[in-house]
This record gives sequence, C-alpha cells and structure tokens, in this order.
Amino acid sequence: MLLASPRKYTKPVLVKEVTTIKPIRPLTPQQQRIDTLKQQVKRSQEAVKAERQRQKVAKAQAQLAKAKMPIQN
Repeated sequence: MLLASPRKYTKPVLVKEVTTIKPIRPLTPQQQRIDTLKQQVKRSQEAVKAERQRQKVAKAQAQLAKAKMPIQN
C-alpha cells in the first residue's frame, strides 16, 4: 500500500502591477564632466592598486629566486 505524502502549500505570490519608469534626462555638460572625472578617479585607483600588487609579486619572486640560490662560501 502506498501512502501519499501530504501536499505542501506555498504562500500565494503577490503580483504587483508594472509601473512605468520615468525617462532619464540627458546630463548637462557640467554633470558629464563631473561623471567623467569620477570615472577617471576610479580607473586611477584601480591602476595604482594593480601596480602595487604587481610590485609585490615581483618582490616575492625575487626573494624566492634568492632563497633558491645555493649558499656560496
């Protein structure tokens, strides 16, 4: 004899009506300049971070190479 498992009921899904999104106005030249400068700052920060990481890796590789060299008397 097979026993049927009790059905699990989920909560009803709330459906919201789709509202229209207000159109975004084009930026003024001053706002565009500010946004561009902000983007440049972010790119520069990422470049500095990447360069520091590159230098850190290069330093570690140099130390590793130095450690592998046999000791000479």
